[in-house]
Amino acid sequence: MARVIAGVSSSHVPAIGAAIDNNRTEEPYWKRVFSGFEKSKEWMAKAKPDVVVGVYNDHASSFSVEIIPTFALGCAAEFPPADEGWGPRPVPVVKGHPDLASHIAQSVILDEFDLTICNKMEVDHGLTVPLNLLFGSPEEWPCPVIPLAVNVVQYPPPTGHRCYMLGRAIRKAIETYPEDLKVVVFGTGGMSHQISGPRAGLINSKFDKAFLDNLTKNPKKLARIPHIEYMREAGAEGIEMVMWLIMRGALDDKVDEVYRFYTVPASNTAVGHIILENKKAAGRKTKRAAAPFKSALRGGRP
Repeated sequence: MARVIAGVSSSHVPAIGAAIDNNRTEEPYWKRVFSGFEKSKEWMAKAKPDVVVGVYNDHASSFSVEIIPTFALGCAAEFPPADEGWGPRPVPVVKGHPDLASHIAQSVILDEFDLTICNKMEVDHGLTVPLNLLFGSPEEWPCPVIPLAVNVVQYPPPTGHRCYMLGRAIRKAIETYPEDLKVVVFGTGGMSHQISGPRAGLINSKFDKAFLDNLTKNPKKLARIPHIEYMREAGAEGIEMVMWLIMRGALDDKVDEVYRFYTVPASNTAVGHIILENKKAAGRKTKRAAAPFKSALRGGRP
């Protein structure tokens, strides 16, 4: 059976992508940021996941105010980089895993989470920057990636509890997929930041570090944080951290914290990062689910 081996959370600051694309990673300002991910790249090279589920938010690249899905799962075979106003980023096309994505869609929807299924979708820096930070800049991404876009731009976003429970449902889906796959779940966005208004530039390191502590030790406490507290303590864009709870919900209740990194600022944002591994559990058994409706979910004929 497939299994979730670890979760990774990382900020997805667009300026980080620009620094990579314009060969500025060795400049003193940016070297401080990128040096914090060297151990992470080493860990990822050893972990060698077969699939990544990448939780991120779209920045008006694939979706607009005309259509605002709360949760949108990419079930396509590939996802090209989006033009975010200055052309697509020079990064590889993201290759999907349609079979596993369709299986997740079926399982999660039958568990009463209403997903939007996307058979065509472009992905922006929200997804590609974390892939760079964990995999470097290869000619092709080393494994398939299933994008899960979450609305944290237009009110109302999903609650932290809803995100945490979705993570648990995704884990259940993965563990009932019949192929032997190692899956790593990414939760991206945040940490504290606000990009406009009188509090533009806000960074709350105390809130951020407490969030990282509880992500490891007490995620259910984080799941109870209301929207207004994210706004007050972490800025208008701090709400992106609910996406980290999808990652955390996909893991064991008790996890091993492998690595964390935190620095300020990068652009006007706090950069946070953590790697959590499920504790090794020999002989874990899972219940086989019904075969997924692959062609129907991917837009083919059932």
